[in-house]
Amino acid sequence: MSAPTENSSAWLTMPDLVEVLDVPLGRVRRLIDEHYLIGSKRSGVFAVPAVFIVDGHPLPSLRGTIIALQDAGLTDDEAVDWLLAEEETMGRSPIDALLAGHKSEVRRVARTLA
Repeated sequence: MSAPTENSSAWLTMPDLVEVLDVPLGRVRRLIDEHYLIGSKRSGVFAVPAVFIVDGHPLPSLRGTIIALQDAGLTDDEAVDWLLAEEETMGRSPIDALLAGHKSEVRRVARTLA
């Protein structure tokens, strides 16, 4: 797996997510619990890649993709890394493909990870 792409450099902590999403902390936790967002503990603090938020909302195609990755047996850390890293078969990172509207392609590849 190659290094995450440049768009993965910004990470949002829980207080950042409350501000960016303009919702209470309980709602942010629910979005994570219900797989609308996924994050990882980097530098000891739980954070979500900023690229997962579009126009103040979680990227709509992210939820089903997170569930597909979890079904394939990936941990949250592994799923985040996979979403951000260049994927050879797609020629770009899965998050870039999702942002471009190619969720079927991303989920097809995600299902092969099991």
